[in-house]
Amino acid sequence: MENISCYYNEQISPFSQTGMSLNDLLIQRGYGIFDYLRVVDNKPLFVQDHLDRLYQSAAIMHMDVPQSKESILKIVMELVAKNDMPYSGLKLIVSGGDSSDGYTLEQPRLTIIQQPLPVPSNHFSVSPFALMSHPFQRQLPQVKTTDYLMAIYLQPQLKAFGGQDILYTHEGMIRECPRSNFFLISEQGHIVTAKDQVLKGITRKNILEEAAANGINIQERPIALEEIHTAKGAFIASSTKRIIPVSQIDTTTIPTDSPILQKVFDLLVQKEQAYLKA
Repeated sequence: MENISCYYNEQISPFSQTGMSLNDLLIQRGYGIFDYLRVVDNKPLFVQDHLDRLYQSAAIMHMDVPQSKESILKIVMELVAKNDMPYSGLKLIVSGGDSSDGYTLEQPRLTIIQQPLPVPSNHFSVSPFALMSHPFQRQLPQVKTTDYLMAIYLQPQLKAFGGQDILYTHEGMIRECPRSNFFLISEQGHIVTAKDQVLKGITRKNILEEAAANGINIQERPIALEEIHTAKGAFIASSTKRIIPVSQIDTTTIPTDSPILQKVFDLLVQKEQAYLKA
């Protein structure tokens, strides 16, 4: 990271020469939001969607983003050109900023960090995940906050379970994973995902749009945890993971041979490639 540039305190500078203020509410109280997107061939992927969500999160959190969307896009493009990491991830963080009393929101601060990522295959060959369910409802679930306390707290338990991720549930209803949206392939062959009380991811949006446009029945509705027993498949999706099939939830085995998994993956890759060519 030492030789990688980032944006902090209204300037682009080497990562090693920056340091967050100890008075920032992100450090003092954990108050902050972020968005994360991939860069492919030095082109930020679905960047406008991510900026829209960043501003939506900021508005809900009563935070005024110090730069306009147009200014942030200009900074992003300058940073991408300077770092020249053709395949990477960009994290846009809006922290609470310095606070005179360590509690009052005064002037939020924008930080942008770029990190290299491995190039994913365009072939659907990823290993399935085993998920461990846990009853938990995120605060302000429609906001992409920096609060991952529960997810990190549960890591030793997840390791003991032998799984790869956590599936949050609330009062017997499936919500989401800490960094991914969850999808069920129902007994009828429909793709089902939670409609409310979850973060609506950009990859989620693309999957729902492409699936609906290609004849796959979509349902956004409450999902009971017990529905996993009759499911024809399940998967999680995010900007970095794309699509990962789920083979197990707690002690229940989930089929991974549904042709819908391959079709949705192919549709998502085609969507990315069309965006990059535009």
